[in-house]
Amino acid sequence: MNIKNLKNIDGADLSEANLNGMDLNGVDLSGADLNHAYLYRAILANANLSGADLSGADLSNADLRKADLREAVIKGADLSEADLSEADLRWANLNKADLRWVDFFGANLSDTNLSYANLSGADLTNANLSGANLSGANLTRADMNGANLTGVIINVNSEGVKHE
Repeated sequence: MNIKNLKNIDGADLSEANLNGMDLNGVDLSGADLNHAYLYRAILANANLSGADLSGADLSNADLRKADLREAVIKGADLSEADLSEADLRWANLNKADLRWVDFFGANLSDTNLSYANLSGADLTNANLSGANLSGANLTRADMNGANLTGVIINVNSEGVKHE
């Protein structure tokens, strides 16, 4: 399947697919199964990933600027050094995700599950974290200047997050 030329592949089964470096700018992947997919350095800016399953996926260094990730399941995924600036992650599940050095500038993370996620060095400047669950999350060196922290659930683990 040549995904690059498609605009709408919502609901597709792309589990374990190798999409490293692929340009998926603006593509509709809503509800898609991307479980354990390889999306290293993929361009997913403006993509619709709402309700998608990205559990265990490698999204490190991916471009997800302004992407729609509402209600996406991203548990245990590697998003280290990804750009999620101005992305919409409302109600997403990022439990135990690797979010080291992620750019969340201006992102909407309201009511998002970030429990036990590694947010070390993440840029959460001007992000909306209202109602987010940060229990057990590693926030070492995270920049939260201007972030909306209204109603955040937090119980910081002083030893950081231990990934298994």
